[in-house]
Amino acid sequence: MKIGLLQLNLTVGDLVGNAQRIELAALACADQGAQLAVTSELALFGYPPRDLLLEPAWVATAEEISLKLAQSLKGKVDLLLGTAIAHPDQGKPLLNAVVLLETGQVKPCASKMLLPTYDVFDEARYFEPAPQAHAIELLAKRFGVSICEDLWNDGQFWPTQRYSRDPIAEIAGDIDLLVNLSSSPFYRDKQVLREEMIAHTARRHKIPVIYVNQVGGNDELIFDGRSCVFDARGTLIARAKAFDEDILVCDLNATQIPAPSPTGEAEIWEALVLGTRDYAHKCGFTQGLVALSGGIDSALTVAIVAEALGSENLLAVMMPSPYSSSGSIDDSLALAENLGVETLKLPIASAMTAYEEILAKPFAGLAPDITEENLQARIRGNLIMALSNKLRRLVFTTGNKSEIAVGYSTLYGDTAGALGVIGDLFKTEVYRLAHWINRNGTVIPEAILTKAPSAELKPDQRDQDTLPPYEILDAILRARIEGHQSTAQIVAQGFDPAVVERVLKMMRIAEFKRGQLPPSLKVSSRAFGLGWQMPIARR
Repeated sequence: MKIGLLQLNLTVGDLVGNAQRIELAALACADQGAQLAVTSELALFGYPPRDLLLEPAWVATAEEISLKLAQSLKGKVDLLLGTAIAHPDQGKPLLNAVVLLETGQVKPCASKMLLPTYDVFDEARYFEPAPQAHAIELLAKRFGVSICEDLWNDGQFWPTQRYSRDPIAEIAGDIDLLVNLSSSPFYRDKQVLREEMIAHTARRHKIPVIYVNQVGGNDELIFDGRSCVFDARGTLIARAKAFDEDILVCDLNATQIPAPSPTGEAEIWEALVLGTRDYAHKCGFTQGLVALSGGIDSALTVAIVAEALGSENLLAVMMPSPYSSSGSIDDSLALAENLGVETLKLPIASAMTAYEEILAKPFAGLAPDITEENLQARIRGNLIMALSNKLRRLVFTTGNKSEIAVGYSTLYGDTAGALGVIGDLFKTEVYRLAHWINRNGTVIPEAILTKAPSAELKPDQRDQDTLPPYEILDAILRARIEGHQSTAQIVAQGFDPAVVERVLKMMRIAEFKRGQLPPSLKVSSRAFGLGWQMPIARR
């Protein structure tokens, strides 16, 4: 028996386009001898569809398209399709469902039991949970059909369970194999955890497990694919590509060479490149803009965007002030030359003078302070957005997670743009990824890697004038953001209590800024964005 895993890069809301991609992929599986093809979760809609699900006409259109797809595939290959269907009873209006397209008909066969409401998920907003797990007769076998989270609650694998029921355990004794349709967002090292969990499930219940995951970027979320198949002993027998579309036809009685699964900085690089490319292309843009300062953050952002969109489609804009060092300009030009990226130089000294003249009367008698520094950043923000409007290029911001956490940025200045490419990388991670890029030769000039970080908004400015050393800052932030640790717990690790208090206070004060930032690509277990919902006005 051959089964095709359709690991596709789907666009949220593109019902017709997604159906066409699914049809072509299913037919390609049939050409390879597959009798059944399986999509990812909510494949017809693209994941996550969010409040598009609240539009009844859209859901009705999806049902019509599902029927047309079933008729098109009739007699060629059966398909387990992830979609949303109307819930006929009381409760939420929809089910997160799997339908079987067979003999030209659409046959509902399963819906999701466990609806996550943590981190980036809010599925209980839209869907009614299934009352029980599902199994179907197909190809002379009994298939257990489950959806994403239903696989993630095994009490023998996890130290604690999020839910009171384990859907897989409830049907495992009555099935020959398990199929799981997933749209599981990426974060660093998650695939290792996924495969350990799936292998455990297969071994525990002595059944093969087929896991189909979505691939591609949708807004801030990145889906890494890496769909996989495990036999009843918990042995990996097939794996699809990472961060790329793939059609994997698997014979459950044979072992295939699994596609490589990147780790470490290679994994983060591929995720950020994919997320950047899909965000631009799915929003209708092919060309980008990055403000290039000569610092490490903008250098890394330029490298990622150049890889994602093609260096010929990126314009790096240098906007030096009287405080910008000649080295920063030279370093920026060297980076652009290494990457083959076009540059544009727009000095801002005259604009600074104009602002000083306009504000001379209300500022009379007041000493220069951070106000004048922020004006420089906002002049640059105005210029880069003007270029975006006129040239129809998407602006990618360059702030990192450390800066975003403590508010070391200027609203409507360096935060102006459409997507934060490295907004989920701490500063120390930025350096690690930059060094990884240079592993086979200099891409990012050595001077950028070695000079002290600076916003260059006043003479001899350094980040460490305002912030603790990044090694200390990032450790405190990681403990708080990703580890959910209290002030006392962080201090107990040996950090100066005064420094911890100052950092966490800066974090609290910066909440209003984070509420106004563009989305940042998510590569950690907890990022600022959908998974971070903190009040702004609080005590």
